Amino acid sequence: MIQENFIKLYEQSFRENWDLPCYTDYGEDESYTYGQVAQEIAKLHLLFKHCSLRRGDKIAIIGKNNARWCIAYMATITYGAIVVPILQDFNPNDVHHIVNHSESVFLFTSDSIWEHLEEERLTGLRAVFSLSDFRCLHQRDGETVNRFLKHLDEELHEAYPKGFRREDVEYTTLSNDKVMLLNYTSGTTGFSKGVMLTGNNLAGNVTFGIRTELLKKGDKVLSFLPLAHAYGCAFDFLTATAVGTHVTLLGKVPSPKILMKAFEEVKPNLIITVPLVIEKIYKNVIQPIINKKTMKWALSIPLLDGQIYGQIRKKLVDALGGRFKEVIIGGAAMNPEVEEFFYRIKFPFTIGYGMTECAPLISYAPWHEFIPTSSGRVLDIMEARIYKENPEAEIGEIQVRGENVMAGYYKNPEATKEVFTEDGWLRTGDLGKLDNNGNLYIRGRSKTMILSSSGQNIFPEEIEARLNNLPFVLESLIIERNKKLVALVYADYEALDSLGLNQPENLKAIMDENLKNLNSIVAGYEKVSQIQLYPTEFEKTPKRSIKRYLYNSIAED
Repeated sequence: MIQENFIKLYEQSFRENWDLPCYTDYGEDESYTYGQVAQEIAKLHLLFKHCSLRRGDKIAIIGKNNARWCIAYMATITYGAIVVPILQDFNPNDVHHIVNHSESVFLFTSDSIWEHLEEERLTGLRAVFSLSDFRCLHQRDGETVNRFLKHLDEELHEAYPKGFRREDVEYTTLSNDKVMLLNYTSGTTGFSKGVMLTGNNLAGNVTFGIRTELLKKGDKVLSFLPLAHAYGCAFDFLTATAVGTHVTLLGKVPSPKILMKAFEEVKPNLIITVPLVIEKIYKNVIQPIINKKTMKWALSIPLLDGQIYGQIRKKLVDALGGRFKEVIIGGAAMNPEVEEFFYRIKFPFTIGYGMTECAPLISYAPWHEFIPTSSGRVLDIMEARIYKENPEAEIGEIQVRGENVMAGYYKNPEATKEVFTEDGWLRTGDLGKLDNNGNLYIRGRSKTMILSSSGQNIFPEEIEARLNNLPFVLESLIIERNKKLVALVYADYEALDSLGLNQPENLKAIMDENLKNLNSIVAGYEKVSQIQLYPTEFEKTPKRSIKRYLYNSIAED
């Protein structure tokens, strides 16, 4: 068990960092000091108390990264309730499912998302609040939320007649073994699993960040990965808030152009990102320089190459704000060419490894200790082993245990039992090897996950399940081609023949319609760019699973 109490970390931080800047919405006037955040939390606690919320009640949050998203999250965990962050890209059906499955009683949401939700389908919700100003968007019959909110300032004054001061920050006492977060790995009904993360899992990640000084008091970070994901949440938000860091929340799609401008303005001390963002910067900033004829010639001369690499490194560091100590890359495999080049020019980057079920961190090494092609060292509070069905095999499944490992999947004992070995190790579903110094080398994902350009996890099986339900689709396979999703479809030719529809023009019209219908029911980042007809049934294992690896070459065509 981690010694530091997760909730008390924040009680201490708000008191100690009272006057320091805490959360700022990028490009907007909304900005809060730690003291102001603590007061907003106090107001929400009064509301929760008025509504007789109990410890362990669930509160869901869905919307873009902004200061009020963070305040709602902090208010929930410091009250002793369980927070349920939901990705804003999930379609309404998935949001309905997660809110209902988690038994959430309150929902904090952006106004635009609320417009597309159906309140009659959210049967357990008592009230819904706006993430733009915390006003009540909906309350169940018999609730008095609106009436209470009208007099909230008076209620605050009554509770704290001398004004809300730093010594008034006092949060619930809740042991680290209690579940504090439900993080849904997917939003699709039938596939979704609510990962139960305890205070200990969260404290494991945050205290590791504190101990290794990833962030310190007065540092700055730019939060652009979705906070509903464990990775960005653990470091850009939870670790940052625990130490007195100033968090600027981007709240926009992190395109290279938007990011570069934001990096220049914020000048972050640490950058947490996914490979695709770095790979785009490499393509846009570095490649045009090194592909020039004169530059290629200069790089072939031993005495010149070091100087030129130094200049390129400086250009890249300056483009990312110039003040960061390192760039931590995680979430998916890094392009080997980019990794090799960054290592050659001594760019301060490192690659870590984790999963939602570990909140998320499993391995990490600071950039100057990072070994190329690895994913860092297994954390000192974690253990890893490689399970091989065949002892002669070079790689096996990475299995882990330790402080960061989840309590299980919410209301899903079957899935929980399946993901743990009989002796208590978590099966990651990833393949790799471990060296004598504890460095992990990941060689492939048995989970087939694809990472979208904005950092979301895409599970092909879920999109395929929906596509297979559409007319004349017998089976399908989702692959990635040029960073876009493509569906390979084996059509139901027998059914088409029986209706006299097996002509190219009819088939194209049917599949165009299927594509349109599919994209209307999946999340924004799961949209498929095209359907490509495949001439034969896909090859399968004895268990009737498609042998996906046979179709990787099609993805590269």
